[in-house]
Amino acid sequence: MQISTRTRYGLRALLDISLHSSNRPVLLKEIVERQSVSKAYLEQLILSLQSAGLIRSIRGKKGGFLLAKPPTEIKMSEVIKTLERSFSFVECVDHQNICPRNDHCVAQMLWRRVTNLIRKELENITLDDLIRWEKEKIKHNE
Repeated sequence: MQISTRTRYGLRALLDISLHSSNRPVLLKEIVERQSVSKAYLEQLILSLQSAGLIRSIRGKKGGFLLAKPPTEIKMSEVIKTLERSFSFVECVDHQNICPRNDHCVAQMLWRRVTNLIRKELENITLDDLIRWEKEKIKHNE
C-alpha cells in the first residue's frame, strides 16, 4: 500500500494549520507557500477536511482556517480515512466478494491482519503526537 499525495499533503496542511494558528486563522496562501502545494489542489483537500469536521473556515478579512477540534481528538486513522479511497494493502480485504479464492486464501488473511495492525496503530496516533514530534525534531536540530 502506498499513501497518496492527497493524504500526504492533507496531513501536511492539517499540521501546518495546527502549528500556525495559535493566535489567528491560517490563510490558504500561507499554507500553499510553506508546503509548496498548488492552490487548486490544496483547496480540494481543504474541502475534504472541512466536510469531515477536521477543520473549519472563518470568513472575512481576518479569516482563514482553524482546527475544528483539539489536536488530541484528531486521530491519524480519521485523516487517512477522509483522504484515501481505501485503506487496505489489497482490494480483497475491503471487498471480499471480488475474488473467488477468498474463503481459503491465506495471503488474504495476511493482508487483513497487517491492515488491521496498521489501522489500530493509526487509531492511537493523534495530530497532537505529530505536533509534539515536530517540536522535538526542531529542538533536536537546533
